[in-house]
Amino acid sequence: MGCVISVRRVSGGVRQSVSLEQHLPKRPPRTAGFTLVEMIAVCAIIGILVTFAIPKLHTLLTKARNARAIGDIVAIQTDLMALEAQGQPLPSTLAGIGRGNMRDPWGRPYQYLVFPPGPGVPAGARRDRFLVPVNSTFDLYSLGPDGASSPPFTAGPSHDDIVRANDGGFIGLASKY
Repeated sequence: MGCVISVRRVSGGVRQSVSLEQHLPKRPPRTAGFTLVEMIAVCAIIGILVTFAIPKLHTLLTKARNARAIGDIVAIQTDLMALEAQGQPLPSTLAGIGRGNMRDPWGRPYQYLVFPPGPGVPAGARRDRFLVPVNSTFDLYSLGPDGASSPPFTAGPSHDDIVRANDGGFIGLASKY
């Protein structure tokens, strides 16, 4: 693109031609890169993928926390049942077996209630949908993600609790019992 500018000299009447390209800075050669449209398309695709991934990640984290709580309850139950097998009385708190500071995956202490020997079930004992106690010697459970609970498993706040039932025959979500 040879743009030519004509400049006339007044003194000598000589016409002199000067090329504009000689005085403008040279444009760098086009380098390989991404256009704005390509960048927006990539951001949109990443956004769509993240939209699908976040709920899946939340589900996996919930399952992992539930599994950890189940494992903790199994370990605590094993310690308590070992005491029973030796003919020793159950401790009144989990500190009696060295697990007093143990926390569930949501940062709260595990709930433990010892039943006194003899007939009758103490107030606060966990109960099934027929309001029958689910354990005979002790209750052990996590309050779950919401941190709330109620003795019957069918009550709303109890659905996400991780519970021990059937004297250790079931350990899992109260809503699945």
